[in-house]
Amino acid sequence: MAEHGLRKWIITITVIMASLLELIDTTIVNVALPQIMGNLGATLEDAGWLVTGYAVANVIVLPMSGWLGDRFGRKNYFMASIILFTIASILCGNATGLYELIVFRILQGLAGGGLLSTAQAILIETWPREEVGMATALFGLGAVVGPTVGPTIGGYITDHFNWPWIFYVNIPVGALAAFLVSMFVKESPQYAKGQPIDWWGIAFLAIGVGSLQVVLEKGESEDWLATPYIAVLIVSTIVAAVAFIWRELSTDHPVVNFKILRFRSFSVGILTSFALGFALYGSVFIFPVFCQNLLGFSAQQTGELLFPGGMATICMMPVVGMMLKRGIPAQLMSTIGFVLFFIFSWMLSNSTLESGTGNFFWPLIIRGIGMSLLFVPLTTLAIQDLHGKDIGQGAGLNNMMRQLGGSFGIAILTTLIHIKSGINRNILLENINPYNPAFAEKQQAFIQGFQSKGYSAFDAQQMANKAVEGSVIKQTMLVTYDNIYLLVGVFVLCCIPLVYLQKFKKNVALPVDAH
Repeated sequence: MAEHGLRKWIITITVIMASLLELIDTTIVNVALPQIMGNLGATLEDAGWLVTGYAVANVIVLPMSGWLGDRFGRKNYFMASIILFTIASILCGNATGLYELIVFRILQGLAGGGLLSTAQAILIETWPREEVGMATALFGLGAVVGPTVGPTIGGYITDHFNWPWIFYVNIPVGALAAFLVSMFVKESPQYAKGQPIDWWGIAFLAIGVGSLQVVLEKGESEDWLATPYIAVLIVSTIVAAVAFIWRELSTDHPVVNFKILRFRSFSVGILTSFALGFALYGSVFIFPVFCQNLLGFSAQQTGELLFPGGMATICMMPVVGMMLKRGIPAQLMSTIGFVLFFIFSWMLSNSTLESGTGNFFWPLIIRGIGMSLLFVPLTTLAIQDLHGKDIGQGAGLNNMMRQLGGSFGIAILTTLIHIKSGINRNILLENINPYNPAFAEKQQAFIQGFQSKGYSAFDAQQMANKAVEGSVIKQTMLVTYDNIYLLVGVFVLCCIPLVYLQKFKKNVALPVDAH
């Protein structure tokens, strides 16, 4: 039964607050890795498992969250996830060794996986069915803004405090969210209570999805099939995925109910959610690396650049929700969102080594507006036909596909950057020869510049060669990043036809559970 008045808004703020805990912690650790490595005496490869372990645990629980909510009740499961996440945050902050911290991060990821989809399901049930677009928009504030502001918050905390505080900040928020859930959220029916547990399904899911996530997180840095454990994990992913699908289709009480794929809008919607994750997480991954490694921006400058785009998303989300409520087709809005995201990518693909902070303001504003026009309509289209216990299952699968889309996006883009940089370097080196007037002029200018500072002819020649090599590296990476930005833009344009395979509805309304 839908809520009204002050209670509805308290529940809304509570579930958004809880989901933000999980979403911000997905990226907040990244910028603190150097300090953690220094304090705990870890290598970058070992410290990377702090991110990988969290992501693997998170993506394993996401598709199961609907079943867990049905078995224990959404309120109980949601509150338990918040409490466990808060306790895990305390343990992470108090960790005295790297492996201890990795274990606690995995625990945090397991708890976090239950926050996102359960929060969305509770929010959909809380709002009247004719206002589900607005509910999705409010949920989208956390889902889109969280990964964007995570590095900014992490950078600020790391610069001004010690790294444990990136975990300690979760404590008051988690405690308040748990209290408000206990006071205001009503319990939903426990559809799966008393049913046998699908242990085989859980095992196959954990092995398949967990192996896939590790492959995506570590594959490029480990040179893919050249590393034995990556090859084993790829085989494990395929075998476990086949076994999981067979198990879930043959058992009477599956942990993930694939029967919801009979709804065309949902089956197409998980593909568009995958595309959204690819664009959202892929662009968030590329941009800070591009700004800091190539243009020399500080972490704080990069965070400040991302902030206005995040604010644009925040301001637009309620507007998009109202547009959906007034009957504007979700397909039309998502098409505009894809086009805006392409414009953002195209503008960044024209970046130069002279680009400054002012050159990125409008592209990031356009991206922020585009993301609001994508997340809300795409999520609404995906879940428009779901009701009852299908809402929790659908929310879990939809969020998992967005998460996997991000993981695939980062893995693919990282690999492409590696490949394209080699190709672009070879192309540029073709012009580095004494018969090229432009190169000869540039090299001579370097030599004369160093000689004017008092260096000998031999030293000036050596330094000029190094300066040329530095220019080649910078130009190579610039062309590579520009190519990748354009590739992401073309990818999102190719996704537009998918949304027109979903049903057109005015005033999208979801049947909700009765309490």
